[in-house]
Amino acid sequence: MAIPVSVQCVGLITLVAILVQTIAVALTFVYFNKVLNTMQDSFSRSSVSCLINSDVEDWGSQGLGAEDRKSDPCWQVTQQLHHHIQKKMTDRFQREMSITVRNKLTDVLPVLSPGIRGVSLPKVAAHVTGVVSSSSSSSSSSEPSSTGGSRMIRSHLGERIRSWEGHRGLSFLQNMELRGGELVTPTAGLYYIYAQTYFRLPPTGETEQEGAQLVQYVYKKMSSYTVPILLMKSSRSVCWPRGPEPGLFSLHQAGTAFLQHADRLFITVSNATNMEMDGRASYFGAFLIG
Repeated sequence: MAIPVSVQCVGLITLVAILVQTIAVALTFVYFNKVLNTMQDSFSRSSVSCLINSDVEDWGSQGLGAEDRKSDPCWQVTQQLHHHIQKKMTDRFQREMSITVRNKLTDVLPVLSPGIRGVSLPKVAAHVTGVVSSSSSSSSSSEPSSTGGSRMIRSHLGERIRSWEGHRGLSFLQNMELRGGELVTPTAGLYYIYAQTYFRLPPTGETEQEGAQLVQYVYKKMSSYTVPILLMKSSRSVCWPRGPEPGLFSLHQAGTAFLQHADRLFITVSNATNMEMDGRASYFGAFLIG
């Protein structure tokens, strides 16, 4: 009878030991789980407070030196986040400003060459420049529209400028065509048109000639109407130079006009023989804006 009792005792002791170990493990798990949750909550609160705690702004007033602030983990987190946000905002601002400035320059300065990297021109645009040649840079074609007795009536005022460069130097043609000194519009729309002509009046000494009238005209010619239509004109009264140096003068004008498909633009001036066809001084152009 002693053997069975001993086996029962051993089994009971083993069962109690397993039960006690299980309870201890369970209690230990519950305890550490609670501690872990407490640490997570504390860490979350401290992380959020690093971002929204107003005390961060008062570190200087609390007497904390630079070394103390640098050793504070919360200060390091906020500083790194601040620098990161500042860098992102600066990069975005510079990128947006670069695009805005580039677009403004393209609108205001159509003289920019289409070959410049990153510069996009309007879909329809042209900038043509004067051509210096041994022959006269202008033509006095008067294009008579009718005759009254023996007197010719001109279809436009001034002398037409025909020698324009459209492909070299600062000039370009973007979906527009240059024919015989005329810019041909490929599509109907509102165009911004500009022109400048440069004059060099030679000195004449002491003469009876007191002054000169410089006039610049911008015309459009329509296929449905035989007589060119004056769009703009600019004039200037100047004194003829009396000293040894020539007189230098320029006329500039710009404006908008609605043009139809295949309309043509051309420039005429007074005193065409005194016009200097330097491509940086005498030019005209147009581009579609709407």
